[in-house]
Amino acid sequence: MQLTNFTDFGLRILMYLAKGDRKEPIKIIEIAEQFNVPRNHLIKVANKLSHLGWVETLRGPHGGLRLSIKPADLSIGEALRELENCTMLIDCEANVCALRNGCQLKSILGLGLNAFYCEMNKYTLADIIAAPTGGKIIEMHNNYIRAS
Repeated sequence: MQLTNFTDFGLRILMYLAKGDRKEPIKIIEIAEQFNVPRNHLIKVANKLSHLGWVETLRGPHGGLRLSIKPADLSIGEALRELENCTMLIDCEANVCALRNGCQLKSILGLGLNAFYCEMNKYTLADIIAAPTGGKIIEMHNNYIRAS
């Protein structure tokens, strides 16, 4: 299983916003440049994060993104489940299969997917921004501010 770019970008935004005591919101362009990701892609992801209630979006010249939850309150499993929007690894109905109604593959893969989400639920956003990651994020932000 491989995560989509959408989920990857979503996790990066959450991590970047979660670390540091910043007074000002973070602009999308900063995150885009830091991770070398197209700004337009990040806007779509940020809108989803806002819709989920995890990120606050502020418009205008002093606008940007701000985390609207405590990092310890968001489990990685929940984030992955929402961003991936994946409840099953295969869809036996979409691709008519000769083994349909007599195959264990879908249910076994479902067990594995649920086990993956359960394992990821043991960790929170706070866990993944702990040292050394959090220090790197602060360093990236400070370097960006100095270069601006």
